[in-house]
Formats: sequence, structure tokens, C-alpha cells
Amino acid sequence: MSKSYIEQVHYIRIPVKDLELSAKWYRDVLGLQLLNIPEELAIIKVNEGPFLLILVPTEDETFAHFTINNEQEFSIGFTSPELSKFHQHLIDNQVKVEDIKEDNGHAFFHFYDTNGNKLQVHW
Repeated sequence: MSKSYIEQVHYIRIPVKDLELSAKWYRDVLGLQLLNIPEELAIIKVNEGPFLLILVPTEDETFAHFTINNEQEFSIGFTSPELSKFHQHLIDNQVKVEDIKEDNGHAFFHFYDTNGNKLQVHW
């Protein structure tokens, strides 16, 4: 096949325990646009692109990350041109956040949402 039928990723679903609290966290702490909270999910827009985060309530102990050798690995990575300011913003908002690391001129850090989902941001 020379051309994929898939154009882009439209959304990623994230498991959450408390839908309303989680939607407010993504809106207020991450600054993302909350589009809608129907009864069974929350739709969050990531800036001007077509990409959405869909928060899905669950009582199960499940996360949007996975493990390798019992170490948590993120599944969702964001970009931020103001990495240090964003890092401090998360600290100021009592978010569980790891130190900024650099790898061959690539800076990044990991942080966790209110449900324990491991996320990454880089620049």
C-alpha cells in the first residue's frame, strides 16, 4: 500500500475515576478547552488542532500508561515551548511532577493527572 487510508489521530481515551473533577483539572491546570461533558464522558480539545482527549469514567484500576519491567511508561506526550514555566506551573498546582531531563538537546519531563495517568511533555 503506497498511501494510508488513515489521515490523523482524532482522539485518545483516558480512564478517570471522577469525570467532573478530572475534566476541571484538564481545563484549569493544563489549560485545555473543555468542549462538552455528556453524562458518560468529557471531550477536551487540545488547542487549535483536530486532536481531542476523551475522559471516560471507570471504577476499574486502569491507566492510560503501561509498564515495561514494572516501570511506568507514558502513552501520551504533549509539547510545550515554555517547558520550564509549565513545569513550575504544575508544581504550583500541586501536581505530581518529575524533574526536567535532557537527552541530546531534547528536554522533557513526566507528570501525573489526578487519576495517576502518567503523561509527558517535551520541547
